[in-house]
Amino acid sequence: MKDKIKVVAIGGGTGLSVLLRGLKKYPLDITALVTVADDGGSSGKIRSDMNIPSPGDIRNVIAALSDVEPYLEKMFQYRFDIGEISGHPVGNLMIAAMADIHGDFSTAVKVMSKILNVKGTVLPTTNDIATLNAVMKTGEIVRGESSITEHGGEIDRVYITPKTVKPTQDVILAIKEADYIIMGPGSLYTSIIPNIVINGISEEIINSSAKKIYVANVMTQHGETDNYSVSDHIKAINKHFGENIFNAVIANSREIDAEILEHYKNSMQDIVKLDIENLEALGLEVFADENVITIEKGKFVRHNTDKVSELIYDYILDNQSTLIYNYK
Repeated sequence: MKDKIKVVAIGGGTGLSVLLRGLKKYPLDITALVTVADDGGSSGKIRSDMNIPSPGDIRNVIAALSDVEPYLEKMFQYRFDIGEISGHPVGNLMIAAMADIHGDFSTAVKVMSKILNVKGTVLPTTNDIATLNAVMKTGEIVRGESSITEHGGEIDRVYITPKTVKPTQDVILAIKEADYIIMGPGSLYTSIIPNIVINGISEEIINSSAKKIYVANVMTQHGETDNYSVSDHIKAINKHFGENIFNAVIANSREIDAEILEHYKNSMQDIVKLDIENLEALGLEVFADENVITIEKGKFVRHNTDKVSELIYDYILDNQSTLIYNYK
């Protein structure tokens, strides 16, 4: 019997969580590599007060991959709005408590994953305190994840300080053993790329024989990806690798109603243009589908986790000719 196919998903924020909620339904061995560079809100306060990596994105991914009673997951995600703990989700406090008990952030994540019966493995990309920095196209440097999107302007590249920040051995092993590596959707410069600029990670991904898939954002993000097309997103990631690393891209092909786009213009967002010719020029297989997205409450554009994960799994099957799954 062959073990399940190993899939590594890289990102953070809500984007990675949306992807994983659909992907966990398939017979795959999933490992999520999650950014811990957030320095704002509850995560930033816990990071500052306790000197541990930021737990917020980790919390969301654990919840997405959990297999527990809905009320337990709801409690894990519950955010207080009164007193000294106002703004803190229960899950952030639980992860922080476990880190204090065990003296190690990665161990805390493993324990919480067990408690929440996670289907897969959740790994912070580093056990160190990492600060995200952006070099703007003007040459100006903006320090701190929460400051980058607020600053505005065009980002040239991002990097992590201090230079001593390194990935855990579990992260390196997961990449080495991966059959497929998926990035996106999510904030390009503050959720996806922060993972790959940690020392050693980009090299491991480049050297990996795994097929690499990018799940494209549907809407631009003001202060990060204004006027970006799908290929612009991919080129930005490739720039941090120093070469083209993707084999395939999944993107939206549905036209969005003018009324909905007008709603997004209020927050200075627009649709991410699907530029198929540019993508094919990069040597990518393009999987464009109008069902990749759904419209919620008549005005919010969201990824359809079931369709995205279906396209990913179909791609995997097309690239695996002789596999026997030992799926439980």
